[in-house]
Amino acid sequence: MAGEFDIIQRYFRFPQGQGVVLGPGDDCALLAPEPGQQLAVTSDVLVEGVHFPEEAAPDCIGYKALAVNLSDLAAQGAEPLWVTLGLTLPHAEEAWLAGFAGGLRRLLERHHVSLVGGDTTRGPLAIAVTALGQVPPDAVLRRSGASPGDLICVSGTVGDAGLALMALQGEVSLPADAWQQVAPRLHAPEPRVALGLALRGVASACIDISDGLLADLGHLLDASAVGAVLRLEAVPFSAPVRQWLDAGGDPLRLLSAGDDYELLFTLPPEREARLSALAETAGVALTVIGEVQQGTGIRLFTPSGEAVRVKPLGYDHFGND
Repeated sequence: MAGEFDIIQRYFRFPQGQGVVLGPGDDCALLAPEPGQQLAVTSDVLVEGVHFPEEAAPDCIGYKALAVNLSDLAAQGAEPLWVTLGLTLPHAEEAWLAGFAGGLRRLLERHHVSLVGGDTTRGPLAIAVTALGQVPPDAVLRRSGASPGDLICVSGTVGDAGLALMALQGEVSLPADAWQQVAPRLHAPEPRVALGLALRGVASACIDISDGLLADLGHLLDASAVGAVLRLEAVPFSAPVRQWLDAGGDPLRLLSAGDDYELLFTLPPEREARLSALAETAGVALTVIGEVQQGTGIRLFTPSGEAVRVKPLGYDHFGND
């Protein structure tokens, strides 16, 4: 069985990139953001049985542990540069470590991010990642910039991860082809880094969808002191989700489900013509799903024209305490 320092040396010694003055091996890493840039920092903890099932593939766990942090950086228009990794393991299983490190490295290399330090210890399986990036002070995307009249936009499709989780928990039965489409959205979400960079100076406010579209839109509206109208028929759903909805599924269930990791942003209406170019630059579809209004709360218009006031429900770790 490998020891703590053997684990670090064998599985987590990756090449170092931009701005790393001193990487793993000392008590601290030394990092150098570019002159004139602000440092953006985010951290997430993933716990077995809460954020991923016990049978989850280790490469997916490594990938997702980083992806959720890169999604946070994307939501603020930050360029990801460095991460630290805290890893608690019940056992040092070589096959598991190799898979985990492989999934982590795959996403690190895709976005040219350096692993610069961290810690390993024995205990229940949990992963803590802190991601750091840089962003010009005048280009930071915030939750607090939305104004009445702004368009509400979302990237990609929503609800796929929620439907996959329902299938895993035995609440729904999906055909094999539908499962193959939605499962990667739960296990290996794509952080919209390129979109976050493209939205600098364009979006008025932005947030990533981690707790559910309704919940995260609620956070954005609260920060901006505004309300919103959503149009259900405009929300982009994938084919498997639409099939589930056509069979009687509740759309509010999936609008309240987490783990989409798409970007939800607001856009002044005079910039709507730029959406096509933004989508092409970022390589993801962008859809207008509503408008920001004066007041508070969210009104959802159904395809029949009925207006329903909805609560911004989403996942809350302590919501049932």
